[in-house]
Amino acid sequence: MSPAGPSPDARPAAGPSLDDDPASCPAPAVSPADDAARRRFDSTGHKNMHQLVQLRWIAALGQLVTIYVVYLGFDVRLPLNYMLAVLGCLVAFNAVSVLRLRVYPEVTNGELFVSMLVDVGMLTAQLYLSGGATNPFVFLYLLQVTLGAMLLKSWSTWTLVAVALCCIGGLALAARPLPLPLDHANGVASLYIQGMLVCFAINAVLLVVFVSRISHNLRARDAHLADLRQRAAEEEHIVRMGLLASGAAHELGTPLATLAVILGDWRRMPAFADDPELSQEISEMQTQVLRCKSIVSGILLSAGEARGEAPVETTVRTFLDDLIAEWRGTRPGATLDYHNDFGQDLRIISDSALKQMICNVLDNALEASPEWVGLRASRVGADLNLVVTDRGPGFPPAMLAQLGKPYQSSKGRPGSGLGLFLVVNVARTLGGRVWARNLPQGGAMVTLTLPLAALTLDEDENEDEDKEEADAS
Repeated sequence: MSPAGPSPDARPAAGPSLDDDPASCPAPAVSPADDAARRRFDSTGHKNMHQLVQLRWIAALGQLVTIYVVYLGFDVRLPLNYMLAVLGCLVAFNAVSVLRLRVYPEVTNGELFVSMLVDVGMLTAQLYLSGGATNPFVFLYLLQVTLGAMLLKSWSTWTLVAVALCCIGGLALAARPLPLPLDHANGVASLYIQGMLVCFAINAVLLVVFVSRISHNLRARDAHLADLRQRAAEEEHIVRMGLLASGAAHELGTPLATLAVILGDWRRMPAFADDPELSQEISEMQTQVLRCKSIVSGILLSAGEARGEAPVETTVRTFLDDLIAEWRGTRPGATLDYHNDFGQDLRIISDSALKQMICNVLDNALEASPEWVGLRASRVGADLNLVVTDRGPGFPPAMLAQLGKPYQSSKGRPGSGLGLFLVVNVARTLGGRVWARNLPQGGAMVTLTLPLAALTLDEDENEDEDKEEADAS
């Protein structure tokens, strides 16, 4: 853990989240979590349409208040029946828009364009019934054009501008002027000037509120796209590493088998068998050769060329206990303080990627803190929570800030810093999270949180297997 470097022994599956050094357990499998995330629609259009729906409700309420204030307060004769009918159409259209968003959330540029054309049409109808171009609220067209520039593609925006110009020109030619005196000399006392001030205030407030929201949506979309591009680059990097690791594993298979045969022959030779010290060293060498062969098998397993057993069904406790026993057996002298507080056991599929990820973190912790490493497993809600701690020097602040990025290591060796990078990506493919921090008393802590739903069997499969076991008994 802490600043530990890589041991390029394993290849995790393509996918996204944390970093440090590769270790020596079986290799990772691929989860479809990221692919599903990528297939999700871009929610920016949905959010922008929702903003238009909110603006339309405000417009409907504002028109209703304005009509009655002008009609009753200023005694200006208006065709109320027709204006209320147009207002009813606007409300009905907005209600349909709300229903459409609930049924089918994805929104295209064309739908936004049509929606804004309807808004322009409704505004034109109300202005035609209330003075046309002489109505001070004619400047509300600027609100529609500005929102169009924010929401629509270029051709749609310019089309909306042309439609708005045509509507204003048509109002100037065909609409009956508003029976208001254009007494501009009265300044603010002029009803026309007052109307213009109200129109300006409405334009300014709505533009500030909704343009700010729309800009936030666009920034969120750009950040999401940047994140997807970063993940794609990480996946490509992992694929390249996987190809190199698989090729290296093939090349290492033969010399490792040769070494195993030679060591077996040495152990039977009288010169070595009669010397207890040499015999013990040969046993240690054989153990390490077996460990190397296990690493190679894990790499090939992750590449789809399994040389060992396929993943099998097990339980959380059994999986973790066996993994820790194997880890301790291949790292003589390592002190691991292991606590399994998972609670009620749960059946899962033993995944080579999960084993690789945990082994990577443990190996990094051991390298940073050879005298002591801690591992605590627990269940937090619907997640498996694994906390690995050490008593080493901790992570440099720069590494914590770049956690999950490749080649972030304090070891200074070429290629260092891939372990936690692989760990993060494997965790992300399983829908989990990985994060790290330095402890106040010294050392570091890496926490792995994995959703149990990504590791367990489907309920239907569990029920079928339970029935089979019951029938067999």
